[in-house]
Amino acid sequence: MTIDSRQVAAGILQSVPFARTLGIEFVEVAPEADGGVRAVVRLPDTSATHNHVGGPHAGAMFTLGETASGAVVLAAFGQLLDRAVPLAVRAEIAYRKLAMGAVLATARLGRPASEVVAELEAGQRPEFGIEVEIATEDGTPTSAMTVIWTLRPN
Repeated sequence: MTIDSRQVAAGILQSVPFARTLGIEFVEVAPEADGGVRAVVRLPDTSATHNHVGGPHAGAMFTLGETASGAVVLAAFGQLLDRAVPLAVRAEIAYRKLAMGAVLATARLGRPASEVVAELEAGQRPEFGIEVEIATEDGTPTSAMTVIWTLRPN
């Protein structure tokens, strides 16, 4: 699988204006050895996204994680957009440690893309999870998130 990370970033930033508003940056969108996909996105440290204790606001971190998961979805299933619409079904986030400064979200596809495509081709509406870890730039984990996506057939 080849992935054009610039095209994925441009697609997300065009279709999700709020990601642009927050200044989310795309660090990496790449295939993984097991046939999966990984995306790393960054929320810069700006006063506009701070909370009452000076770190990134929980809503900004949630958006960062969802954006990273969307990048994985677009990279893994972008070739299906003519016949299916990707939709986030539900999400859960656990804020585990106070984050300060810029944060990175690393998202990974929870199961093989080929299984999801096979379900879609069988006439089903597949659901699949994207696991996201949010950490400070020095690698300290601060939050964990799971976003469940579906591909709704057109």
